[in-house]
Amino acid sequence: MAAPLDLNLLKTFVAVVESGSLSNAAPRVGRSQSAVSMQMQRLEEMVGNQLLVRGPRTVIPNAVGEDFLIYARRLLKLSDEAWASVTRPKEIGSVRLGVPDDYAAFLLPPVLSRFAAEHPLVTVELICEQSTALVKTLAEGRLDLAIVTRLPEQPLDVIRLERFVWVASPNHVAWETAPLPVALFEPGCAARMNVLQALGDADRSYRCTYSSASLLGLIAVVQAGLAVAGLALRSVPPSLRIIGGNEGLPVLPDLEIGILRNPLSMTPAVERLNDFLRRDLAQQA
Repeated sequence: MAAPLDLNLLKTFVAVVESGSLSNAAPRVGRSQSAVSMQMQRLEEMVGNQLLVRGPRTVIPNAVGEDFLIYARRLLKLSDEAWASVTRPKEIGSVRLGVPDDYAAFLLPPVLSRFAAEHPLVTVELICEQSTALVKTLAEGRLDLAIVTRLPEQPLDVIRLERFVWVASPNHVAWETAPLPVALFEPGCAARMNVLQALGDADRSYRCTYSSASLLGLIAVVQAGLAVAGLALRSVPPSLRIIGGNEGLPVLPDLEIGILRNPLSMTPAVERLNDFLRRDLAQQA
């Protein structure tokens, strides 16, 4: 009969794969690099297969390791759920979280992954709308929490600044067209207001070639060379290039991000996610 798998070894294995090296995994699991290396040797001896390909600077899973990784994550998740079922019985429920779709695409995935690991019995329901719509939806009681971009004069506890940049197709020079063709998010969006304010302050003439709440639609228009646009730096896809002063464009102000909470949402699940988001988003590089 096969020996039971050691969850500590599985945790270290997952950390090595996700961080890409033994040295990066060490602080994540609270061990030295040599201890991590020994744990991986023990795990490979236990399963009777090599799981990792060790390079001079990086470590990646081989084909067997990729398959094993799926089971390792599943077992760790099940362990977390079992532990939570007896130690955190109050942290059960669902939270309705509103977020603009561009933040949902680049800001939330790692945050929600870490939250799920700590609170596996809490379900997060995502509702994607622009910030102004989220404020209204929350006021109507249809959201518990909302991550929003601060509008001018809006009272909001800002927890992080997100760099806001101009983007364009690498194969076109749309910024040389006059008036400047600009793709914008729909009216009411803080990102749209920031772009128009910057162009107005610079006395730069422009024309709106595209207006929508869709991040993917806006990116498609810019990729086609039909316009330039303003995007949060972390949401810029590899298919676009960042432009700015060298192309004669004004500096765009940073996006100010905060969290709104429905005062009637007082469940432990909402409390945990609210505290987690505020801490994690503020610390996220």
